[in-house]
Amino acid sequence: MSHPKNIPPSAVHYGIDIGGTKIEIGIFNAELAMIDSWRVATPTTNYDEFLAALCELIFTADNKTGQQGSIGIGMPGIIDNKNQVKSANVPCATGKSITADLQKLIGRDIAIANDCRLFTLSESYGGAGDKQSVVYGAIIGTGAGGGLCLNGKLLQTVNNIAGEYGHVAVSGLLLERYNLPVRGCGCGLTGCIESYIAGPGLGWLYQHFGANNDSTTDFVDQLKANDAIAEKTFHCYMDLLGSAFASLVMSYDPNVIIVGGGLSKIDEILDALPDATNKHLFTGIRAPAIKRATFGDSSGVRGAAILGSQELGNQYVVN
Repeated sequence: MSHPKNIPPSAVHYGIDIGGTKIEIGIFNAELAMIDSWRVATPTTNYDEFLAALCELIFTADNKTGQQGSIGIGMPGIIDNKNQVKSANVPCATGKSITADLQKLIGRDIAIANDCRLFTLSESYGGAGDKQSVVYGAIIGTGAGGGLCLNGKLLQTVNNIAGEYGHVAVSGLLLERYNLPVRGCGCGLTGCIESYIAGPGLGWLYQHFGANNDSTTDFVDQLKANDAIAEKTFHCYMDLLGSAFASLVMSYDPNVIIVGGGLSKIDEILDALPDATNKHLFTGIRAPAIKRATFGDSSGVRGAAILGSQELGNQYVVN
């Protein structure tokens, strides 16, 4: 990938976070302090309109800064080794090469990666994983996904899925222990751990154990009130989540695991997670520090900006 032209050493960096409803762009200076940000609706059914929205964001940012900033993009789904996208949240982009198509329209290079992986990259720079050599970032929200950073850079692999944990099979032992059915998953597989530990999965568990709704908000309220159904749900949920995190420890042996997403904001889950993880590790192995993300909802655009600054040859030095 060639270096963008006419960009001074003090260049700004653009981070673009594509979601199923909104696209956010953030403008960052050389020290990765956010200068400005704004959002537009995501065109999800028309690919030309989708590309036009991205172009409009980029050109508006150029006009605001008077420069051509480096461009990093994060989006949900898989970006394969041919740079083609598979995204349930942005169906018009599935099967398309956003990188090549957008570069033709704007006349300069971009870098693109999965949004969960960029969450990890953001937390590796000045975040909860700062200065750590092996950082795993796990999102627990509407879905369950993750990424792995080695020495401040995303681990590059053949299929660009290093760190993906949501679509690994759930433990058969735990299904039997709690008398749980094998559930289908939106990815097309059956029995994925995401179906049990992501937000909708937690809601499903709550109702499975006898609640009259699948609201995670109601679950948390009832858990604080020592409700028996909520406590039974919590015990099962933490066993499932601890098992998933133990597999991360065994697979990657990270210095730290950073947790983000909506469920990471529930103190009861984060407080119980180290013991729940250690329960599934054999003698002599302990879970690393498990921390809540520093940048939270800002990690998407921030991680994208870091990716652009790294891959497009601009300098960013961690002090």
